[in-house]
Amino acid sequence: MITCDQHDYIEIVCTFKYPVKLTMKDGSVKECVPIDTMYDSNRNECMKVDQDGRESLVILDDISRLEVCVDNPHFQRVSFD
Repeated sequence: MITCDQHDYIEIVCTFKYPVKLTMKDGSVKECVPIDTMYDSNRNECMKVDQDGRESLVILDDISRLEVCVDNPHFQRVSFD
């Protein structure tokens, strides 16, 4: 489960629709634009993302690192490990 502080970073990227690079705990990488937070059918907390025009859900607990791909006044990267 991610901390409240870590969740704040998720909210920032969703609010501003910053393009991000997500490094997952399994080593895979997703480049996408966050849309919103929600729960999937198994009640996992997720981030709804747009990846090349396709929407999907990313389970927040599966994220290892989040990097913002544009300059912004908030942050550039955060680790979830």
